[in-house]
Amino acid sequence: MKFQPIIPIIWTEQVQETIEFYSNILGFTCGERNDDWGWAALHKDDCELMIAKPNAHTSFKQPTFTGSFYIKTDDVETLWQELKTKTKIGYELETFEWGMKEFAIYDNNGYMLQFGQDITI
Repeated sequence: MKFQPIIPIIWTEQVQETIEFYSNILGFTCGERNDDWGWAALHKDDCELMIAKPNAHTSFKQPTFTGSFYIKTDDVETLWQELKTKTKIGYELETFEWGMKEFAIYDNNGYMLQFGQDITI
């Protein structure tokens, strides 16, 4: 048995705005979309995510994810330069003792997205 990559589903009442954020700010492509379901699938390189309106059996008032989405990249400094003036910053580019250079931003819903590069290799 082999696990495959996790594909997060971001719950939001703002499906169109969220598609625009991930497409226009982060360069994702909307590969699939179903407006009847309030759902879309986006991707960039090896990174995938889904966006969905909460359904009838989902308790949802606002974003409730208690963690962050961590995306590894091979050029975190260039990405930082591209994003630092385009969205709300969680924390600025920093090198950590565990060998990662990273920063964090918030998407249009308030979900934290961290971007990191392994600098030990």
